Amino acid sequence: MPDRPAPKRIKSMDELLMAVEPESQTTNIKNGVVRLKFSQVDSYSNHPFRLYSGERLDDMVASISNYGILTPMIARTKDNGRYEMLAGHNRMNAGTLAGLDEGDFIIKENLSDEEAWMYVIETNVMQRSFTDMLPSEKAAVLALRHSKMFSQGKRNDIIAELIKLEKSHEIKEVETSAPVGQKLTSRDKVGLEYGLSKNTVARLLRVDKLDNDLKIRVDNSEISIRCAVDLSYLAEAEQVEVNKVLTENEYKVDMKKTDMLRNYSENSKLNEKTAYQILSGEVNKKPKSTTPPPVKIKHKVYSKYFPADTKASEIEKIVDEALEWYFSSKVKEGTPK
Repeated sequence: MPDRPAPKRIKSMDELLMAVEPESQTTNIKNGVVRLKFSQVDSYSNHPFRLYSGERLDDMVASISNYGILTPMIARTKDNGRYEMLAGHNRMNAGTLAGLDEGDFIIKENLSDEEAWMYVIETNVMQRSFTDMLPSEKAAVLALRHSKMFSQGKRNDIIAELIKLEKSHEIKEVETSAPVGQKLTSRDKVGLEYGLSKNTVARLLRVDKLDNDLKIRVDNSEISIRCAVDLSYLAEAEQVEVNKVLTENEYKVDMKKTDMLRNYSENSKLNEKTAYQILSGEVNKKPKSTTPPPVKIKHKVYSKYFPADTKASEIEKIVDEALEWYFSSKVKEGTPK
């Protein structure tokens, strides 16, 4: 039998007469669910999914205002005695907006970081349409499925648990097996599952390697997926420099610029100065010529002064002498050249 919790100590006569329990961090209720204050729960570190907004958030707030949070959230314990959210970021956010300050949680202990990550990813895949996800969100999903640490067995267990928790007949496990008789690479399998080409999968896997600020630019369509692929090969510090230049100057990004950024990075020449020169277009600007442009004299002009049988060399010589005389006389008159 599990150990019974130690009896709670009454601190005052008021607590005894009014049957007021001392404040505690959690209150155990049935089925392994605990009641937590939202203030005790931290968001998942580097959570890859944006919180609901607009109409979807409004609908969730209205539903929680009427019925409460019906499905327990999932969190794991942290070393500092707090909790880290795994599934339920939107429910907690909407609950807070609806005026709640606590909710029901299932607490997971002794989870590896890979298992915790799977809870975060699979919960969002079940709740959102993959096709409606932002590029960085799709990238996070694909990166998990493509990871060497990925375990299909653990994934199936987590999905089964989430389906049971939701008590929904609409959420079904995604088919992940390859067609009979066909051997596929992990990238092929991921593409098959989500209806993506192998090249699209490859590009999105590169997007997952971007700095978070650059991911936001990709999600906001400021940077194309193909440009993002080039930027993903930059070192982390170089990506930070690129984002800094973009933030300060609002330059547009195209494939010529990102290809050049990647080349400079590979040759250890990329820094804040060169990033600025590339993104501003300064690198590609041709220096202004110090010599005047070539001039072609029309036939009708020089034919007034030279016979038809005059050689070109003679014409050039006379024109040169005439120009020399013209400018020397101007100098003598005090007129600047």
